Amino acid sequence: MEKLDHIKSHLATLSQIGENEKNGFINLVSRYLSGEAQHIEWSKIQTPTDEVVVPYDTLAPLSDDPAETKKLLDKLVVLKLNGGLGTTMGCTGPKSVIEVRNGFTFLDLIVQQIENLNKKYGCNVPLVLMNSFNTHDDTLKIVDKYANSNIQIHTFNQSQYPRLVAEDFTPFPCKGQPGKDGWYPPGHGDVFPALMNSGKLATFLSQDKEYAFVANSDNLGAIVDLKILNHLVKNKNEYCMEVTPKTLADVKGGTLISYEGKVQLLEIAQVPDAHVNEFKSIEKFKIFNTNNLWLNLNAVKRLVEADALKMEIIPNPKEVEGTKVLQLETAAGAAIRFFEHAIGINVPRSRFLPVKATSDLLLVQSDLYTLVDGFVSRNSARENPENPSIELGPEFKKVSNFLSRFKTIPSIINLDSLTVTGDVWFGAGIVLKGKVKIAAKPGEKLEIPDGIVIENKEINGPGDLSS
Repeated sequence: MEKLDHIKSHLATLSQIGENEKNGFINLVSRYLSGEAQHIEWSKIQTPTDEVVVPYDTLAPLSDDPAETKKLLDKLVVLKLNGGLGTTMGCTGPKSVIEVRNGFTFLDLIVQQIENLNKKYGCNVPLVLMNSFNTHDDTLKIVDKYANSNIQIHTFNQSQYPRLVAEDFTPFPCKGQPGKDGWYPPGHGDVFPALMNSGKLATFLSQDKEYAFVANSDNLGAIVDLKILNHLVKNKNEYCMEVTPKTLADVKGGTLISYEGKVQLLEIAQVPDAHVNEFKSIEKFKIFNTNNLWLNLNAVKRLVEADALKMEIIPNPKEVEGTKVLQLETAAGAAIRFFEHAIGINVPRSRFLPVKATSDLLLVQSDLYTLVDGFVSRNSARENPENPSIELGPEFKKVSNFLSRFKTIPSIINLDSLTVTGDVWFGAGIVLKGKVKIAAKPGEKLEIPDGIVIENKEINGPGDLSS
């Protein structure tokens, strides 16, 4: 393989990357170049049974004995994927330090949740943060503030791989991009080797930890669930993916299928063009992956040592300062088919509450949710089981702009949908109900006054507010 030799000779000159990372990168590239693709035969796809994707309400109830619960929790570590920057929301630094509610960041809430567990049951659940080279330094500074808490916080870095120049497959750092832009973190599928290479896996196994609960740091619904942990320990499941019923907002999310006798993740990128609409329908594929994952740590060790985790490669083309580059990534959910007794659990939607944009921030900062002990939960006064759909214009995209445009977050308990476009500013104590559209005319500023109730209305100017 000429290209591979070309890459290897350049890699040898890079000091920013250790031997383990070099081997991992070469492995990934050689798999990509060999064209190893996993072709799905559509006719072989089967809908998983309830044994494979277990309905949440069939999980066994927990013992009332706090000592039993402590025993269970002492087997657990909580691992948050913390490699993402808040750039899409106009923030610099790790996304997990964006303030979500009452001045608390994602990280504050996660720490509070685990502190409360440890206090309540006298257990020692550690928090583990998988950072990327983009978030590592900032995260370490932030973690300092929890030095006096009753919770052990571990951090480790996922791998950093060189971007490849698309034209000739030269590692980008060897071609005039030695800085951060020459590198990339290779997706959360890297959690398995990175956990091992960092030495953290050995540490947790030596402390008799058996399971890691892995979730995105921006998913406010991803809290420790004892019923799930209990089920996995009892049934010796090495891997569990939490899935939840699809709505029309989730049609692109990966789904679980049964394929040749194994449970497997099916992503939209693997679907033949002729079947994409079928994949997106919520009739045939009723569930999607929340990326809340439970992993047996001994199984992770066994599979990483055997180099058995050959997850589908996701090629991610980018352009950096005019140069077309390629990043090869993998996703942690795709590893499900390599573990023994792997299952999905069909969980309530409340366990999937990601904050990807300011429209999500509006939901969680509003009266639709309450915050107690670090847990964000839905207000029972909301009768509709689905959340309102919210679309905010580009003026609201950055967190700082979003916050400055609301004196206070409106009441949205009875809201079905909200669309805001243009230069709109919200006063305090506003109530929104039903379907609301607010559009400022180009070049005009539209101020929504304090205390107003807007129900099933379209507002295009000040005149529409009084009628």
